[in-house]
Amino acid sequence: MNGSTLSLHRPFKDRSFGLVRKFMRINWLFVICVCALAGIGYVALYSAAGGSTTPYANSQLIRFCTALIMMFAIAMVDIRLIAKAAWPSYVLGILLLVVVMKFGHTGLGAKRWMSVGGVEIQPSELMKLFLVLALAAYFHRASHERIGNVFFLLPAVVVILIPVGLILKEPNLGTAVITAAIGATVMLGAGVRWWKFAIVIAVIAIAAPVLYHHLHDYQKARIITFLNPGSDPLGAGYNIIQSKIALGSGGFSGQGFLQGTQNQLNFLPEKQTDFVFTIIAEEFGFIGSIATLALLFLIVAIALYTAMRSENQFGRLLALGIATNFFLYCFVNLSMVMGLIPVGGVPLPLISYGGSALTAVMLGFGVLMSVHVHRDAEFAVDEF
Repeated sequence: MNGSTLSLHRPFKDRSFGLVRKFMRINWLFVICVCALAGIGYVALYSAAGGSTTPYANSQLIRFCTALIMMFAIAMVDIRLIAKAAWPSYVLGILLLVVVMKFGHTGLGAKRWMSVGGVEIQPSELMKLFLVLALAAYFHRASHERIGNVFFLLPAVVVILIPVGLILKEPNLGTAVITAAIGATVMLGAGVRWWKFAIVIAVIAIAAPVLYHHLHDYQKARIITFLNPGSDPLGAGYNIIQSKIALGSGGFSGQGFLQGTQNQLNFLPEKQTDFVFTIIAEEFGFIGSIATLALLFLIVAIALYTAMRSENQFGRLLALGIATNFFLYCFVNLSMVMGLIPVGGVPLPLISYGGSALTAVMLGFGVLMSVHVHRDAEFAVDEF
């Protein structure tokens, strides 16, 4: 069934569908998993501060509670209203990326953050959600014939390349690659043939040596360090070496809460942000690590289930894009701390300390819950 032949057996009637009934339709297993993951994050951040609720744990808890309320509020919004906001949101995201390049705060040689009302935001994190909204709206009623037309796909490719290019200019290679991957996944979910992506990947692989020479020095250093961490064990390779030591030292059951030597002796770099998973592995061992991974997997699984349950193409693609975004957050961060890919500064969602990623993830979860609550919503024939 595609968007152009939509036939629903349980039409969603917004006027008779009150807030209480909407609230009851929320996937509460999903909410429990999200809260449990945030709880793990609180414990890890408490340990990162040496057994103190400041400066990380309490601050993160306040952010999460605020974002949770925001998630419930968005879940109550009719999915059709969210659809109408898709393109304005995309335009807003592009404007924010332009503004952050001109007036953003510089950190570690990159302009990625800006202050809005005293709150630091990272527009590239929000842009991933806005991109998913725009692509879901674009492919909502596209027939298989149109999706097979190269000229129909070109605008979607441009919609992806514009934010990717702006994010690369910050520079932020990791987020740019993730953004492109999210866009490609939504297109694949819309019905674009896989061989078209294979051609693009092959072209990128062939051009890799040329692209490497255009990378910034710190990006080249990350790749060199990834290939040979021991080449500079006290410099560029220090982070990943200490991360691997912490991961391995936890054993089966861990060294115990607040007993992790790498953590408590401050050998772990960026332990409250990018490398927060190493605290869990060191202090709670294989058992704690598997429990955390199981929660992450369950959240992704529920998001994909939400996509399958949606009876309209917009909701399906939207849920797929949000699930992909969360999965890539987890995959890149965990691969990074295990030394499987170069260090890229991607946080572990709901666990790492920081407001931008947490807010962006919870915004996406609010939209995801709206897809679930309004899974049988009917779109008008002339919608979009």
